[in-house]
Amino acid sequence: MQKPFTVQDFGKRLRELRKARGFSQEGFALQVNLDRTYVGGIERGERNPGLKVILRMADALDVAVEELFEPPGRT
Repeated sequence: MQKPFTVQDFGKRLRELRKARGFSQEGFALQVNLDRTYVGGIERGERNPGLKVILRMADALDVAVEELFEPPGRT
């Protein structure tokens, strides 16, 4: 049985995609108009972003939203 996708999984996946595209955490935060500490909280699984933020992040990373919800480790 596949384990459920968690907020921590989302954060790990976001970090993978951000790094793969060459964004620093601060540069990515500026791109999506968020505070760097908020992005860090998402990546650590401490924050649960809303749909509008998820859409902005997918757009900045030039990926389909679905790619943000793939299990970490699939860069």
